[in-house]
Amino acid sequence: MTATPAARAPRRRRGFPRWLLVTILAAALVVILVVIGVVGWLVTSGLQALGAQPPAVGTTIVAPAEAKSAKAVLDDDASTREQIEAAQYLAAQPTAYWLTPEIDPIGEVGARVLNLASEAREQNASLAVVVYGLPERDCGNHSAGGLDDADYDTWTTQIGEALDATKDVQKIVVLEPDSLALAPECGNVDERVAQLHDAVGRLTGVDTWIYLDGGHSNWVPADQMAALIDSVDVEGDVRGFTTNVSNFNTTTDEFSYAHEVAGILGWGHALIDTSRNGAGATPDWCNPPGRLVGDAGGTYGDDVVDTNLWIKPPGESDGECNGGPAAGVWWPDAAVELTREAR
Repeated sequence: MTATPAARAPRRRRGFPRWLLVTILAAALVVILVVIGVVGWLVTSGLQALGAQPPAVGTTIVAPAEAKSAKAVLDDDASTREQIEAAQYLAAQPTAYWLTPEIDPIGEVGARVLNLASEAREQNASLAVVVYGLPERDCGNHSAGGLDDADYDTWTTQIGEALDATKDVQKIVVLEPDSLALAPECGNVDERVAQLHDAVGRLTGVDTWIYLDGGHSNWVPADQMAALIDSVDVEGDVRGFTTNVSNFNTTTDEFSYAHEVAGILGWGHALIDTSRNGAGATPDWCNPPGRLVGDAGGTYGDDVVDTNLWIKPPGESDGECNGGPAAGVWWPDAAVELTREAR
């Protein structure tokens, strides 16, 4: 008779000790919390490290329905066919929208920014605004006006809050054209520098690219312009500076100037306004005759110049000169002349 083996006690399966499993899970939780914290810090600190890219060749900005050219299209009862065609052409072009306290005052400017951002989403475009309401703006020249210091603080705060609420659109801010280039002539450099420094703080945010005034190649020498920009003391908070805003110099000359200014600064990138430089430079800056619209935005760029954009809306007057209406007013005859080779 064959003997049967004696029964053995069941063997325990070997596994992780409970203390080790708890330790691993706790460590994993810490890693997850650290990652979440780092991501949150990057976002809230306004760093551009989460995929946000600055303007570049190929950037398209919104063509605003609020543009004066677009409104002129609707007001066709008082316009000739040629004036309507010019307005239609310009209304379709991606162009920066100028925020001014006269048109978009305190209490309304934030809603304007949010509406422009909505249009940018619909057009799959970037939002580009010009902030133009500085105290003693234009030093009593054709675009004189602006807010007092307290109201300017409030106004720019409301703009900044609206920009900050728009987190899914690239935002380009051209801050106060002519403000720095005019300051030596106006005798208020220190005051202007402080105003711009504080405004930058109120406008800075995620995927918001701010550009200070950089004058243009036929105005302030590059070394003086660089010193003015540097004195605002916002390196790291702004992308750089704009050149040729509302002017007519050739794109080539402005590229050279931007490189010279940035080289002296040792930092900064540039945007160049090509909205009205299709016929080249002219010594007359105020509604000079014979001008043409320039190359479309997003056409050019290099390691210093992010790209060119239409910043000054063509068809809006520079001021009461050479037969023009007040600064910023739609001028149908100028629109016709500027677009005569483009339509």
